[in-house]
Amino acid sequence: MITLKTDRDVAGLRRAAEVVGAAHAAVAAQVRPGVTTGELDRVAEQVIHAHGGRPAFKGYRPGGSAPPFPGSLCVSVNDVVVHGIPGPYALVEGDIVAIDCGVELDGYFGDWAYTYGVGEISAADAALLAATRQALAEGIDAAVAGNRVGDIGYAVQSYCESRGYGVVRDLVGHGIGRRLHEEPQVPNVGQRGRGKLLRDGMAICIEPMINRGTAAVTVDADGWTVRSADALPSAHYEHMVVVRRGAAEVLSSYEPIEAALAAAGAPVATPA
Repeated sequence: MITLKTDRDVAGLRRAAEVVGAAHAAVAAQVRPGVTTGELDRVAEQVIHAHGGRPAFKGYRPGGSAPPFPGSLCVSVNDVVVHGIPGPYALVEGDIVAIDCGVELDGYFGDWAYTYGVGEISAADAALLAATRQALAEGIDAAVAGNRVGDIGYAVQSYCESRGYGVVRDLVGHGIGRRLHEEPQVPNVGQRGRGKLLRDGMAICIEPMINRGTAAVTVDADGWTVRSADALPSAHYEHMVVVRRGAAEVLSSYEPIEAALAAAGAPVATPA
């Protein structure tokens, strides 16, 4: 069932998104060679609690055989597409690391992601990050009332595949509200004019997961870690948006992240 959000709901979602932004900004200040993914997770969890929130991913049970997720962040390095488990791995110069953060605050959820470069990254990886971020922008442009979910997927897919990238099909964006994952599913592939009708007030997460090579993925024995099947790097960007007439209302913001990166002298992946 798809629920249309009231102004009160949107305000609650925006506040939750802002706590996600505070956690991301704190993490951005720490992304550098030698820092472990577990350390980044602890930084984010402290910030979430300090803002009165709850880490939405920690203990999350998806059903099936996967155990509860153990981290507050999904920290996905290089060929890990999504759902990387934080732990002892220490970042090295040239890594790319996609960080997805979820928060529950006052009964509303925030959930969005950003991919970071660790120091100087390769030109090929920089291009992947820029293209993935632009694909997110293309998807948001299509998220207007009167369009359909397939228009969002088509925008992402056509932009990335025309540039030779693999668009992951096994994982999708989703609705968001008083539950972390709501209807509708929002795939990153699709056909124009197909799928569920987008209506004013629908809150969704658009999240391109784009591989430098094949679109195919595998899942590790831990039941969570999703990798590109050819071991080439993957990037992931995500925004929370509310469908509106004319233009989507974006609830999440990369500004806190990029202010923290600029203060640290770190590079920022601008849209292609």
